Amino acid sequence: MSVKIPRDPSLKIALIPILFLVTMLSFNVYIFSDDSSYGPNQIALLVAALISGLLGVFYLKQDYKKLEKQAFDSIGVALPAVFILLVVGALIGVWILNGVVPAMIYYGIKLINPTIFLPVTLVICSIVSLATGSSWSTVGTVGIALIGIGNTLGIPEGMVAGAIVSGSYFGDKMSPLSDTTNLAPAMAGANLFDHIQHMLFTAGPAILISFFAFLGIGLFYVGDKIDQAQIDATLTLLDSTFNITPWLFTLPLIVFVMVYKKIPALPALLAGTVIGTIYVAIFQGELITSLMENFSLKAYYELVIKTLYEGFSSETGNAVVDKLLSRGGMGSMLNTVWLILMAMVFGGMMEATGMLGAIAKAVLKMVSGLGSLVAATVGSGIFLNLTTSDQYISIVVSGRMFKQAFDDYGLKPKNLSRVVEDSATVTSVLVPWNTCGAYFASIMGVATLTYLPFAFFNLLTPIISIILASADKTMERVEK
Repeated sequence: MSVKIPRDPSLKIALIPILFLVTMLSFNVYIFSDDSSYGPNQIALLVAALISGLLGVFYLKQDYKKLEKQAFDSIGVALPAVFILLVVGALIGVWILNGVVPAMIYYGIKLINPTIFLPVTLVICSIVSLATGSSWSTVGTVGIALIGIGNTLGIPEGMVAGAIVSGSYFGDKMSPLSDTTNLAPAMAGANLFDHIQHMLFTAGPAILISFFAFLGIGLFYVGDKIDQAQIDATLTLLDSTFNITPWLFTLPLIVFVMVYKKIPALPALLAGTVIGTIYVAIFQGELITSLMENFSLKAYYELVIKTLYEGFSSETGNAVVDKLLSRGGMGSMLNTVWLILMAMVFGGMMEATGMLGAIAKAVLKMVSGLGSLVAATVGSGIFLNLTTSDQYISIVVSGRMFKQAFDDYGLKPKNLSRVVEDSATVTSVLVPWNTCGAYFASIMGVATLTYLPFAFFNLLTPIISIILASADKTMERVEK
């Protein structure tokens, strides 16, 4: 009885599932446009995983059971993201019902000048993300309010979402509370605060350019397109529908303090959701009475639970307000969960068959200088975000791939950790089927490809990183 001896995949074999996936995803975008992430892309990822598995079993002679186990085990990496996604869906629904989101929109519209709204959005999200260390928490709280304000002011949602993404990721990168900011230097063997300080050379110019870009867009594009009558109508309707009071802001403040105190994002957001149900009864008595035929404890419980899983449904008759406030609920996140699961199966199968490793070896052979080393590291981070669909895998794998190469060039570990963050971290939100891209698109209600051209910080950072390395600037060496 002959024993099958597994073979290592060649680069050509490893690229077959990738080329198929890219082709099918491109075709889906062409055919289905923004709806491609609502089913077509999930099917593409699953079929690509199947092709990878078939090549592993029939061509590489690998054991199917082992491949299947490794592929499904990879789903465990995404489970924290899945649970956060579901909790944020519930949080959004109940925060609309209790008036927190409407209050954010109401005061935001009154206080923010439309011509500087985009740069102000960038600054607000940078500060909140820096304080909390979480781009996900930022977009799930102030982000959804800023999207609502932008829609009311008549600013294209892709621009607003781009400013939110840029600010959230800058703050996340520069925060010592961020998980990715801790992961990258830990993987590279660098000191956390040396890593943060070193990132200023790339993140600093990127955020400054982004700020002036949004300022220019606001001055020359948005300023003359504001419908003041629509703004006034929206403010009046919000004020008459909800009990708008500054006291509502104590709830997001509680959540931000918990995250700042290093309480993990999931329990902090869950606590914000639970406390939010109490705020419903405290602040929105008239609203919940109007939503129930007969007020009773049973009816109140039913309303709150339904909002948690279905979201809030606004029926004011004003199209703008109804679009702003009809969102949230765990159910609204299920499509994104589906996308994440399919993406992780594909990434897990590619890793299990050794195809990701084969591609990594081929990339390392092309490195011939400092500029090409950094370019290869950046390219690998982006490539891994496209194929594994998870920024944590991208950070760890790209860091491991190039650690020895950076050591051979006599570079300090903080150079590697910075380059990894400049690629694997910031580009994850630009990939529709990546966990980050799927999350941001779901929370904001804006397709990834719609905000991608305006995510200036995320687009500029990898480019600046390569330029500095090619010029041999800020690349610090180990002292002999």
